[in-house]
Amino acid sequence: MVAMSGGVDSSVAAALLSRDGHDVVGVTLRLWCDGSGGAGAKGPGQRCTAIDDAKAVAERLGIPHVVLHCGLAFERHVAQYFIAAYRRGETPNPCVPCNARLKFGTLLDAARDWGAAALATGHYARVEYHEATRRHRLCRAVDRRKDQSYFLYALDQHQLAAARFPLGLLAKRDTRRLARDFGLPVAEKAESQQVCFAAGDYRAFLRERLGPALVPGTIRGVDGRPRGRHAGLPLYTVGQRHGLGLGNPRPLYVVELDPVTNEVIVGEDSDLWTREVEVEALNFIAVDGLRAPTRVRAKIRYAHEAQSATATPLSADRLRLTFDEPQRAVAPGQAAVLYDHVEPDLVVGGGTIRRPDREAIL
Repeated sequence: MVAMSGGVDSSVAAALLSRDGHDVVGVTLRLWCDGSGGAGAKGPGQRCTAIDDAKAVAERLGIPHVVLHCGLAFERHVAQYFIAAYRRGETPNPCVPCNARLKFGTLLDAARDWGAAALATGHYARVEYHEATRRHRLCRAVDRRKDQSYFLYALDQHQLAAARFPLGLLAKRDTRRLARDFGLPVAEKAESQQVCFAAGDYRAFLRERLGPALVPGTIRGVDGRPRGRHAGLPLYTVGQRHGLGLGNPRPLYVVELDPVTNEVIVGEDSDLWTREVEVEALNFIAVDGLRAPTRVRAKIRYAHEAQSATATPLSADRLRLTFDEPQRAVAPGQAAVLYDHVEPDLVVGGGTIRRPDREAIL
């Protein structure tokens, strides 16, 4: 089974597996349809271009194509998670639960029920079985610029055992070339760079879903002085500079979001840097856990070069990252993914960046 989003990557993944002689079934998840290609059903009667494109690719390859309706699971595991995190003053990464709970949850369950041997996606990542540890390991893709292992850290051993990532050894330019060689109708389709279910503006999605729950409040400086008013806490994120509406001789940035007081705390660039980050809701892949301080390379956002740090376990489900060098704009709610310090392509595990105690901030 191949999860087909209607994009170039998943289409080439299906084409490669079919070319190699596998019996392939393409499946597209119907979430809702936002009119711009999201694979779902926002309103009755709307066409979904993602489904149409995936179906056209399947026809070109001569493989069956199925649409799996999973709107309720998507709403519960992804959309509600996304909204609730922003309401808590966090910056969520919806791709993480989407991969763990939908693609390798709901869809993998369906694949097993239908007798499929494995589930493939168009992710740029690699899975290998390590004989010494008897564990399936997640590794970065050959194309570092397109690597998506960051979004897959929450997969467990059973999910990784079933996962196939045919693009893990390819560069993006090779994927495009193969799409043309296979004659796929999506060969020139542009990549989506946005939250798939909130295309264009995730803040507009939050305004629509939250409505009256978006309560204006005070923008306060790190010195405690009121600086202005905000339009609702979920519309802001740590590190944000534009859209604050504040006049100041030096640039001001969001440095904290306080859901208890409904305040946006702003400061200068120097207030955005920290060396210590706590991480919770851990999932380990290369090992079954940490029992002592361990040297790692850690990413605190997708577009972030992994940095050298020490991971110190605080409990079975929480650790502290101490970076060798201060890191800028660490946002609670984002994923922190740990890579091996010796084998930098190997994902050790990851978790969610925890909101620091206010006393620690002050």
